[in-house]
Amino acid sequence: MAFGRRSLFLPVVGVAAILLLAAGHATAVNNGETVVFWGRNKDEGSLREACDTGLYTSVIISFLAVFGHGRYSLDLSGHDVSAVGADIKHCQSKYIPVLLSIGGQGGAYSLPTNASAADVADHLWDTFLGGGRAGVPRPFGDAVVDGVDLFIDQGGAEHYDELARRLFSHYKFEMLLTATTRCSYPDHRLDMALATGLFTHIHVRVFGGGGDAGCTTRHRASWERWAAAYPGSLVYLGVVASPEQDANAYLPRKVLFSDVLSHIVEKPNYGGLMIWDRYYDKKTGYSAGKVF
Repeated sequence: MAFGRRSLFLPVVGVAAILLLAAGHATAVNNGETVVFWGRNKDEGSLREACDTGLYTSVIISFLAVFGHGRYSLDLSGHDVSAVGADIKHCQSKYIPVLLSIGGQGGAYSLPTNASAADVADHLWDTFLGGGRAGVPRPFGDAVVDGVDLFIDQGGAEHYDELARRLFSHYKFEMLLTATTRCSYPDHRLDMALATGLFTHIHVRVFGGGGDAGCTTRHRASWERWAAAYPGSLVYLGVVASPEQDANAYLPRKVLFSDVLSHIVEKPNYGGLMIWDRYYDKKTGYSAGKVF
């Protein structure tokens, strides 16, 4: 059976403002939306608690970390999965969309064939989205996530375009399809998928090292390349909330304003900030303006 579908809650750009220390005084800056990844540390608190802070305009649950070979597995870092469905509904009642991210920095996933892409899309539809099929368990019960994020950090690029098209064929314009990319443009694991034109939001993570040598010192230039390449998508700046996560990529809030945000907030497809992740944001108070 198909689960009932409520109207999609699209976050409104400009609903949040951050107080950033600049030029020796506090300056109010339109921060656009604030997206946060949740599910990477049990000590971050519940999804409900994250939504109740009032800090975030959308939350991305992470990750469906195993897929593509007939096996599927959620990795929510020890969170009680049975409680997440009620929390999703709670967040949605506050007009905070909740998405599910697939992939991540670990796990076992790839899409070896178009058939596997179709299978994964159908699994997402029946397990987390608005579908429902006998014999397919729904970890979040009858809660329906608002969309799917692709965070593809391993394997090849093949067949993620087919996955996107298959998901779109289920939901048309009633779901958010987002991508969390590496800093360097292009991200070859996602460029085929992004070429479909189906992604409304792109989160450019200016952290993480790996093959992005130098990106952590060129945050603005990296974001601007992505924004220019995808003018029809909202493009977000993905930052870490603590130097513990990535000391080279961490942007103190004064630097975030003066070197990056003050130059890009007026761009037509600036979406806002993506915060990695809820645990460290809670620990430091980064998005709440408690650290500079």
